Amino acid sequence: MGRLAWIRLGVIAGFIGLLEILCRGGAIGRLTMIPPSEMAAALVELIASGAVDDDIGRTLGSVAAAFTLAVVFGFVGGVALHAIPRLRRAADPLLATYYAVPFFVMIIATLNGLDRIPRVLDKVARTHRMRPLETALRLKLPAAAPYLFTGVKLAIAYSFIGVIASEFILAASGLGYQIAYAYNNFDNRTMYALMLFVLTLVTTINMALYVWERRLQRRRLGR
Repeated sequence: MGRLAWIRLGVIAGFIGLLEILCRGGAIGRLTMIPPSEMAAALVELIASGAVDDDIGRTLGSVAAAFTLAVVFGFVGGVALHAIPRLRRAADPLLATYYAVPFFVMIIATLNGLDRIPRVLDKVARTHRMRPLETALRLKLPAAAPYLFTGVKLAIAYSFIGVIASEFILAASGLGYQIAYAYNNFDNRTMYALMLFVLTLVTTINMALYVWERRLQRRRLGR
């Protein structure tokens, strides 16, 4: 683990410790927030009881569907817009307006990646007489990969936000519904436990993607 990673962990640990002290000392009232240690304990109890298993399954299923659709159609849409400049110019205001939608963030990431592919790769492809599909898979896609990974990471986060926010308002089950129900009933213990679960899950997924991305970069550079 690098020095920067240790610094980040230290900052996070310090922030959590400060919240614990403020909550335990009464600076933050229990109706506002419970100590982080109680959030973790409540989450363990909820998971062990199985009371929210169905809600977790429903939310994660919806997130997986939203994320998959966003990545697939966002990538295809980005490639199509990049190939048709006039259509891209017409769509630019729409992309800026709906940036926080998973589908659109993937389109923007794809466009950014394709825009930054070095032109020399086209010369390399012509020199080696590579076919268009081979050029795309072996040269252009790896060159655009860092930007595509950014889109994937944002799409995951926005998919969770979109699904849980919709469950707040429209659903009768799911983690968003349970968080809203706990909030309306002043059940801070359950509310913060579920929020901690979502935050931990999203952070873990993004960390795994980050590690995977770094490995691919090192492999590409021959390190």
